[in-house]
Amino acid sequence: MIRISRIWSRQFLLFYGISLAFIFLTVIFLGKKEAYLLMGFPFMLTILLLAIYSFDKILWLVVFFTPLSLSLTTFFPGLPVDLYLPTEPLLFGLLILFVLKAASGYRPDKGLLRHPVTVAIAIYLLWMLITSLTSTMPLVSLKFLLVKIWFITGFYLLGSKLFENPQNISKMVWLYSGSLLVVIGYTTYRHLGYGLFDKQAAHFVMNPFYNDHTSYGAVIAMLIPFLVVLSFTGVLKPVIRWLARGVLLVLIVAFFLSYARAAWISLIVAISVWGVLKLGIRFRPLVITVVSILAIVFTFQKQIVMYLERNSEESSDNLMEHFSSISNISSDASNLERINRWSCALRMFREKPVFGYGPGTYMFQYAPFQLTRERTIISTNAGDLGNAHSEYLGPLSESGLPGMLTFILLVITVMSTAFKTYFRLKDPRTRALLTGAFLGLVTYYSHGFLNNFLDTDKASVPFWAFTAMIVTIDLLSAKDADHNSQKQ
Repeated sequence: MIRISRIWSRQFLLFYGISLAFIFLTVIFLGKKEAYLLMGFPFMLTILLLAIYSFDKILWLVVFFTPLSLSLTTFFPGLPVDLYLPTEPLLFGLLILFVLKAASGYRPDKGLLRHPVTVAIAIYLLWMLITSLTSTMPLVSLKFLLVKIWFITGFYLLGSKLFENPQNISKMVWLYSGSLLVVIGYTTYRHLGYGLFDKQAAHFVMNPFYNDHTSYGAVIAMLIPFLVVLSFTGVLKPVIRWLARGVLLVLIVAFFLSYARAAWISLIVAISVWGVLKLGIRFRPLVITVVSILAIVFTFQKQIVMYLERNSEESSDNLMEHFSSISNISSDASNLERINRWSCALRMFREKPVFGYGPGTYMFQYAPFQLTRERTIISTNAGDLGNAHSEYLGPLSESGLPGMLTFILLVITVMSTAFKTYFRLKDPRTRALLTGAFLGLVTYYSHGFLNNFLDTDKASVPFWAFTAMIVTIDLLSAKDADHNSQKQ
């Protein structure tokens, strides 16, 4: 026999109260336009209850829907603001709940809060807040900052808790890859209509899911190292490993058909870093080598530019010719437009070297800084063909020199953590997962010299999730190392 107290428990009252309210409102608005809006109420309520009682389900929903998300302006062109649906509203809701929980006394793990990567992220966000307040367009900058915060809260602070279970790391990759396969299928089908090796079609066939082929290629590049890890290490069972290999093959084909040259370079860089890890080279010698190479490039920049200007290979349908056109800075419109955007970012930096023009404002402010001789056939004053085309020069123009340095500090801190953890780990499976996350980030760090996509959910979700994976593995492995040393 069911007790009366159970029937009248708060959960039952809440359930029946909401149900009766929904039925009452449906009757009132029956036959009116508002009824269509009301149909979404059960879905929104489900999401709300999941967020309150099981936030991890919301994160998994966001991961799955990210490759499939659409911008608000796709449905309502001309809006002054934009959001990616349904991912960003879900993350905004999680941010509100996180703030409420923090106000009631909840605190993330102390080890996570004190971790060098978390400190680097805090410095990065703090300077972004300061430059948002000094921005030439404060509302734009504060909205840009808010977007950063909900990605970091969702997939770094909350994601770190999820990734304490190693199975959730591979689960995240499977969910993201699974929905990405839908986009790849859609893109390839459209591409076939124009000719599979048609470079011009490769620029837009992934619309409306991705703005262009560069972001599409960048995201695929981030996932390829992880799929290699899942395919050829002992992380998965043998049968599932073959499934991972099938997914990897599809991603590699889509990667080449994206005609995204910067993404191709980024994967080559990731393979080089993997070689460095396998050779046992530590982080400090690697940094010294990279700094030396950059110093040489800076010293002989004029000679290098003169050499590059000899390359007249245009981007084309031929994959090899298209790859060769990467260094063409004399006639390739895409490359010349990048140089135009970079030059504008540098001129903006000279005007406001400390605080910049404000986070997220480059696209609204760069037009007066274009020189007639540097404009190309694809130049625009509206910023509708991308921002500064650099994750490094973008912050330089928007948040001044400290803004660029805070992002570089974050990159260096994550890389240092990954190297240190890699050589500490004894378990091959955990090391494989760390390698997948790290090399995925390396593709983006290198791609960031040529493009910037961290203002979108497509790149931000794997970027911050992979960062959280590295930090979580570092914290857990450090605890295990301390525990083992105490035993001895």
